[in-house]
Amino acid sequence: MKFEFGVYSLGERIPDANANVLSAKERVENIIQMAKWADEAGLDVFGIGEHHRLDFVTSSYAAILSAISRETKKIKLTSTLSVISTADPVRVYEDFATLDLLSGGRTEIILGRGAFLESFSLFGASLDDYDQLFEEKLGLFIQLQEQEVVNWKGDFRSPLHHAQIAPRPVQPKIPMWIGVGGTPASAERAGALGANMVLGLLAGEPERVQYLAKLYWESAEKAGHDLSKLQVSVTGHSYIAEDGKQAMHEFTPHYNQYMGHFMKDRRQFFPPVTAEQMMSQRAANQILAVGSAEELAEKILYQHELFGHSRFMGQLDMGNQPTARVEKAIDLLANKVAPIVRNALNK
Repeated sequence: MKFEFGVYSLGERIPDANANVLSAKERVENIIQMAKWADEAGLDVFGIGEHHRLDFVTSSYAAILSAISRETKKIKLTSTLSVISTADPVRVYEDFATLDLLSGGRTEIILGRGAFLESFSLFGASLDDYDQLFEEKLGLFIQLQEQEVVNWKGDFRSPLHHAQIAPRPVQPKIPMWIGVGGTPASAERAGALGANMVLGLLAGEPERVQYLAKLYWESAEKAGHDLSKLQVSVTGHSYIAEDGKQAMHEFTPHYNQYMGHFMKDRRQFFPPVTAEQMMSQRAANQILAVGSAEELAEKILYQHELFGHSRFMGQLDMGNQPTARVEKAIDLLANKVAPIVRNALNK
């Protein structure tokens, strides 16, 4: 299986170092441009995350992906991720089936529970039902993939009686991934269902979360799924420059802005770090995907031995990273990192 590379945006619009904030229109246009660069560079996949707050522009992420579908030619388009727990699976399926038609069969979807909770109160869901909502909504989405006419009954949505689910996508099924943070049960569920798994990794040593990949592969094998047809993806904060030290110096101020903003929102203090303090994160045995192309390739190959993954996706535009630097980082990912990794794995 070809090792794939991609980038994604969560679409945050937070104050920069001078307290300036991009307009929502500017931020959306930047995301579309980022996707076009990724497509032109030859990357495999582009994703947008779902958020429902004033400091994000991606509440209607499927609409933005639809706009991107008409501006790109080859790149796969996915959510990163869809908060299925608080959405109507029928509506989500219809949106992504339509996206598949618009893109000519280039659509995927990542389903999960997300790191933010604002959608629960916004859409009338209770946090007391956190696990049950995800189980039920995920199960319904899977059924929608299988059947054009659906009969279904659950606890959190009105029943479906001979419901016609349209349109149907170009692909027989929309490739489905399940997003996993640090919950073992989520990894086991993804494997048992025979879905692909996305590991959202932000910091620390990859050995600490190797057990999640192990649980996934063991659960998939136990359920009788063909492991050769399954994929694991690693996603997280990322940045690439020609030189590793340069990369960390350019990344750190934006990392501080991003983390400081969202930790403050959660009433937690994030102590700003210096580039010098972050230099150790360039090592292969650290999760943070920042450094030179050679350093990032070494990191991906190191993690491949632990996770058996076949896709990497980086969040390159976080914290108001200048668009010119994002374009350069995309070029480095596609034309330097990807060849190193693929050549090493094909030996």
